[in-house]
Formats: sequence, structure tokens, C-alpha cells
Amino acid sequence: MSLLHPGLEAFVAVIEQGTVHGAARVIGLTQTGVTQRVRTLERQLGTTLFTRSRRGMRPTDEGEALLRYCQRVVDLEGELLSFLERDEAARDVRLQIAGPSSIMRCRIIPMATRVLERFPGVVFTFDLDDDAPLLGLLKSGACQLAALERHEVVDELDSKLLRPAEYVLVGSAAWRGRRLREIVRSERIVDFNPSDDATFRYLELHGMRDLARRERHLANNTDALAALVADGHGYSVLSRDFAAPLLEGGRLITLNRGRSMKIEFALAWYPRHEMPSYFGALVDEIH
Repeated sequence: MSLLHPGLEAFVAVIEQGTVHGAARVIGLTQTGVTQRVRTLERQLGTTLFTRSRRGMRPTDEGEALLRYCQRVVDLEGELLSFLERDEAARDVRLQIAGPSSIMRCRIIPMATRVLERFPGVVFTFDLDDDAPLLGLLKSGACQLAALERHEVVDELDSKLLRPAEYVLVGSAAWRGRRLREIVRSERIVDFNPSDDATFRYLELHGMRDLARRERHLANNTDALAALVADGHGYSVLSRDFAAPLLEGGRLITLNRGRSMKIEFALAWYPRHEMPSYFGALVDEIH
């Protein structure tokens, strides 16, 4: 492998060997081929790189300056090859993973960090985002992996289907004993943002969409949303994983016991010609 342009490669070979004949032998070209490359390089640079004599070819001052540049490139090439050949487990590499906050907090982050024992050089950036279009983050290169709803995965992506996320309808513990349909008619929904339709989807699934009030409270933070619900300001759907400690602690109750909504998510990434070991291990670990 060489990072040098073919003309520069011929130029360096002539200096190292002292003759066109020697350079041709080293880089596997005819003498005419070496001469043509050097002359083309001189035309492109607008300068003379060698003084030619019966004793061989010596670099001009401009040639000496160019040689110093080429030597730095060769040094960089050595560093690059050394890096690429190192044990992947020892490399420092940053990975950005984006996804909905509840999925990221309860599943993606705990699973992803398990790879650190094998690949301590991996440095994570976790983007817990319930507002941004996650597919757009992936397309722009703002993240390398994203947890998308299954229907968002486009053909240009590689993906792995994850265990479905289960969502439950929750309300304040102070509402214990109230009828569900009365709650849906009289109380407001609490959602993340205007485009968040998870609660409406749940109500549609269980035949109560027409009962719901149109105007909702919005809080684009999972903890704040759960706090509004716990304080009796509305009801919402939360992932069962996220809601579990709040239900067990008595701050929330399940409003429609035994009935949930499952949403399929996929871990998605852009195809890689050669998947690094740490990346493959991360994909395998998250399920």
C-alpha cells in the first residue's frame, strides 16, 4: 500500500536508487514509464526536480523540498498501517447511538455497555431523543446506530429486529377505583410532543380513541411526563420497562390492567463493507 501519487512514487524511487534504471526495477515499471511519470510530475508542478548527468540523477532544491514532503507522507502511511493492524480491542473509537429515551434508558444503554469489557477503547455517545427524527440523525451521520420503529427502516439500511417494546396505559395512583372510560373522557393525555401519537394509538387499539379529549399536555422528557401523570394531571402510555419502578413504588397505576400495546423496534445502521469486531459485538449484544 502507498499513499503516494504514482508520479511521486516514481520520483522517490529515482532519488533512492539514483538512476531511472534502478527505480524501474524497484517499482516494476519500464524505464520509459518511470521517465514519463517524472516528466508529467514536473509539468504539473511547473518546476525541474532533477539535474541529469552521466553519473545519475540528483534532486534540485525544489526536488529536495518535495522529497521532505514525500517522507512525511511515508511516515503517515506507516502510522496509518500500524493503527489499522492494531488489536481492535485496544483502539479508541467513538460510537453514537440514538433512540427514544425509554428504550435507550431501559434496554439499549445497559446492553451496549456490556461490550466495554471486551473493547475498553469504545467511547459512547448516547442520544436519548424523543423529538428529533431519528432516521434523519442516522442519514446525516450524527449517529452510527439508531433504534427506529420497524416501519421507519428503509431499504438502504442494515437492521436487526429487536424484542418488541410493550407499552401500558398509566395514571395517578390517586385515581384508583375510577372507571377507565370515565378517565379517558374527562382527563387529558400527556404526551411528548404534537407528533407523538403513542397514546392515541393505544386508545385506538382498545376501542377508546373517540372518547379522548383532543388537547393534550406535552412534556418532552420522560421523567417530567411521568411526574405529570403521577401528580394527577393526565394519563399516558409508558414502556413497561420504564414504568415498572413507578408502578411498584405506588406512584402510578395501570389503567387498563392486562392490556398493552406492542411496538416493534429495529436497530439500524448504514452497511459497512467490513464490520469492525466492536461494532458487530455491539449489534449482537442489543436485542
